[in-house]
Amino acid sequence: MSASLAEAMEWAGLTLFERGWLSSNCLLFTQGKGDSATLVDSGYWSHQEQTIELVRRALGPARLERIVNTHLHSDHCGGNAALQRAFDCRVEVPDGEHAKVGEWDEARLTYRATGQHCPRFRSDGGLRSGTHVVLAGRKWQVHASPGHDPESVVLYEPDLRVLVSADALWEDGFGVVFPELEGLDAFAEVRSTLEMIAKLKVDWVIPGHGRAFGDVAHAIDRAAARLDRFVADPRRHAAHAAKVLIKFHVLEVQLEPLEKLLAWLGRTAYFVSVHRTHFGNVPMQEWRLGLLESLARGGAIEISQGRVRNL
Repeated sequence: MSASLAEAMEWAGLTLFERGWLSSNCLLFTQGKGDSATLVDSGYWSHQEQTIELVRRALGPARLERIVNTHLHSDHCGGNAALQRAFDCRVEVPDGEHAKVGEWDEARLTYRATGQHCPRFRSDGGLRSGTHVVLAGRKWQVHASPGHDPESVVLYEPDLRVLVSADALWEDGFGVVFPELEGLDAFAEVRSTLEMIAKLKVDWVIPGHGRAFGDVAHAIDRAAARLDRFVADPRRHAAHAAKVLIKFHVLEVQLEPLEKLLAWLGRTAYFVSVHRTHFGNVPMQEWRLGLLESLARGGAIEISQGRVRNL
C-alpha cells in the first residue's frame, strides 16, 4: 500500500513551504543522522526575510548546512544570498550552472533577459544527473529535466515514490519553456522530460509551484496536451510566456505607472525577442498594450488612471 502524502513527507523528514507564485515552493529536510538540514530552493529575493523566518522556525535544534537548487531561475534561488549570510550554509546548483555562478554572468543566468533580480550568491558544488543527493538520510536520485530550463534537475526518492519536480511538471502543466524565447528548439526536451517522469514509479509530486499532488498519470497527460497545443502554435506559447513575465513583474512591484511598466518591457530582452520572432507584424507598442489588456481582461491585473495594479 502506498503511503499518504503526510506519511511520505514525515518519513522523508520533509517540511514543505508552499509559497505564492512569486516565490517557488521551498522544501526543508531535517531528519536523519546528525543535526544538519538541507533546503531545496529558496524563493524570490523580495521574500528573503520571510524565507529566513520560515526556515529558522522549522529548523528547531538543527542547523541549515546546505541549499540545493533544482535550477537557477530567480524565483527558485533568489533567497540563496540572504540564507548564506544568515546561516553560513553551502549552496549546490545543477552542474552546468556552477561556472556561471562563479563568474556571475547575469546574461547566461537569464536574469538580464527576464528583467528579474537575483542577489549574487556563492556556489559550492554541482548536482550531476545520474548521481544522488542525500537529504535527511535518504538518497534522492538526480535526474536531468531540460525544457523549462536547460540545466534543471528533478529529485526522486524511489522507496517513498516521491518526486520533487520543480517546474518540469505541475498539477496542471509546466513552466514556461524559456529556451524557446531565445529561438532555441526546446519543446522536444519538454516531451522527453515528461516521458522520463512517466517511467518513474511516482505516487506524489511536490512541484515548484502549487500544492503537492498525486494522480501523476493524469497530470502528465494534461501537461502533454498543453505541450501539443504549444507545438502546433508556437505563437501561443510565446504570448503566454510574455504574459507570465509581466504578471511576475507586477506581482513583485504590486503597483506601477503604466509608462514605467512599458519602459521595463522595452528594455527586457525576452520581450524584444518574442516580438521580433513571433509578432513582428504588430507595432511594438501596440503589442505590449495588447498583452496588458489581455491580462486585465483575464483578471490578472487592473489598469486604471495610468497605473497598473496587481490583482
